[in-house]
Amino acid sequence: MRIAETVTFGGSGLDRAAALRRDPVALSQALARGRVLAIWRGKPLMRGDAPGWLEPGHPALERGGPPVFLGLDEGVPRFAVDTSDWSPEAGAEAVAAGFFDPSVQRHPALDESYGFAELRGVMTRLSPRDAELVAMAKAVLHWHRSHGFCAVCGAASDMSHGGWQRTCPACGAHHFPRTDPVVIMLVTRGNSVLLGRSPAWPEGMYSLLAGFVEPGETLEAAVHREVLEEAGIRCGAVGYLASQPWPFPASLMIGARAEALSEEIVIDPEELEQALWVTREEMVTVMAGAHPTIKPARNGAIAHFILVNWLADRLD
Repeated sequence: MRIAETVTFGGSGLDRAAALRRDPVALSQALARGRVLAIWRGKPLMRGDAPGWLEPGHPALERGGPPVFLGLDEGVPRFAVDTSDWSPEAGAEAVAAGFFDPSVQRHPALDESYGFAELRGVMTRLSPRDAELVAMAKAVLHWHRSHGFCAVCGAASDMSHGGWQRTCPACGAHHFPRTDPVVIMLVTRGNSVLLGRSPAWPEGMYSLLAGFVEPGETLEAAVHREVLEEAGIRCGAVGYLASQPWPFPASLMIGARAEALSEEIVIDPEELEQALWVTREEMVTVMAGAHPTIKPARNGAIAHFILVNWLADRLD
């Protein structure tokens, strides 16, 4: 797709300045003149519709971990810090369980214009540059929080290279941030598209079928396998559409299209609650939010992006 990079988190040409990651002195100097984004338990600090950048050493960063270098934003060094060890005061708005957390947590060292907010709720309001920075920060900090021990010998590892590596002091092994590839498929048959829903999703929400790419598997093979496993549908040739970094927690969604070779749906109940064919005309109603039973994928997700452009005939 010629408009592929307009998807949410699609990139903004950020200078990631990878050479600085290997220079501790230069990183220290960059931090002194840079700005820092706090991430609290996966929630970025927001100020209105933009990230709430803070000066290094701000009291709200006091319980934070080592800073991760994100890159140079128009010459301004950007960093991110995990502040998950901070605990809100008694009586503060509690984190809500479930698919989406609408709660906002506010730090006592910041005024009311700042708050830690669920990224799903603000992602479509971010500028392309802010979206790239926040997605990167959230994904890399999650990796550090969940990979604190060496996978070779089990010893506690240390953050290095500006946050883009972990080094084991015991055996010397190096570990790098991981991104999980996921295929997400626009499967069509004539005038209809295949949708499915997970039982864990909000009531009525449907999306394109998707699944993780397995070791030793091509993207095309993953598309064929996932659609067959989840819905019992065989597909023909597979084509690439677009990709989207998806920091929930750290996936790369790879959008593809395929024409179905069969029509009868046989779902795997462990993967899907339901799958169905939806005509283009009916899909217009769905995307307008006017369908009586089907709700579309969340705006900002690549599934929503692909379906909107399928309806508009912009998949070239």
